[in-house]
Amino acid sequence: MEQKIYEVSEVNSLIKDLMDGTAPLQHILIRGELSNYKIYPSGHHYFTLKDGEASLRCVMFRSSAAHLKFRPESGMRVVAAGRITVFPRDGAYQLYCTQISADGIGDLYVAFEQLKEQLLREGLFEPAHKKPLPLYPQRIAIITSSAGAAVHDMIRILRRRYPVAKVLLLPVRVQGAEAPPEIVGALRYANRWKIADVIITGRGGGSLEDLWAFNDERVARAIYDSEIPVISAVGHEPDVTISDFVADRRASTPSNAAEIAVPDQGELQRYLQSVRLRLAQAESRQLAARQEKLKALKEKRALQDPMAFLQDKRLLLDYTQQKLISSTKEQLAVQRHRFGRLAASLDALSPLKVLGRGYAMVQTEDGQVVKSSEQVAAGDGLRVRLGQGTLTCTVSGKE
Repeated sequence: MEQKIYEVSEVNSLIKDLMDGTAPLQHILIRGELSNYKIYPSGHHYFTLKDGEASLRCVMFRSSAAHLKFRPESGMRVVAAGRITVFPRDGAYQLYCTQISADGIGDLYVAFEQLKEQLLREGLFEPAHKKPLPLYPQRIAIITSSAGAAVHDMIRILRRRYPVAKVLLLPVRVQGAEAPPEIVGALRYANRWKIADVIITGRGGGSLEDLWAFNDERVARAIYDSEIPVISAVGHEPDVTISDFVADRRASTPSNAAEIAVPDQGELQRYLQSVRLRLAQAESRQLAARQEKLKALKEKRALQDPMAFLQDKRLLLDYTQQKLISSTKEQLAVQRHRFGRLAASLDALSPLKVLGRGYAMVQTEDGQVVKSSEQVAAGDGLRVRLGQGTLTCTVSGKE
């Protein structure tokens, strides 16, 4: 009997019928870890369920996904319900998922949280350790895969925004077991030879496993030890890695890292134009003010009639002279009046006035005034001063 030869489509249909007729596969519950979870514009969810030994492709149509109570993410451990069958077009079997319920967190997420907590306690995430990015870097080092789209996007943006900067690519693997040592080596090389003013390290988007090199402790510590500021640019905006926490600056995407690393030449040109305009306006205002001041000086009387200044000073001198003369005369009159009063008082106290009234003043030969007879003895010579003239006498006796 001749054996039947099947077409490929017939084989796929046959397998599909066999699987559709197997009751346990039509209502099955599967526990596993979500990986490569993606939501397409159509609203359908595509992902992989895996454990330590195998993986299973899965799809959840929009009608079923609308009933989800939470947002599934790669790395979550879940229990998925649905049916397993073959997609005849490519002969691959997969789970057509109708429901997903959370069942803890996957191993990678546990490792992520443990390392995050450890480095947080050690202070590697402290803002005080963050280095400022240079305002106008001259050299930029990019540590990423040379084959990925991310590096081309970054180079394109850097050239467009700030073409004066030199871009240095340090190609490394960004996925797999070899990736962390290569990234660490590139970081150390850049620091040892001081080849750049700022470093961008990262890669494009992917699953948690794809991004795991940037959750490696060795990479985190190399970024922390870098003397050159480091921008972490891993995956898409929702993706967060340990490198993002340790780096001096986190970018939501590689393209965003290029925008953060350098200023925009268009904005710089507009700023310089604005500064130039402000300087020109300031110079114009200053020139106008000086012209006004020059005009005011030109209209001053001293410049229009130089002799007027001397005439004003002469009038001031005459006024000051008259004021001094008047003050001197007033002072002289006051002093004369005072002198007259003092002379009259002195004249009233003068001993000559007393002598003029008939009194006399007796003095010894050495000029002492004789006030008592005890001061002289018989035979002593005396001088007797009268109102007019002086007598020379000798003491013949005393009582």
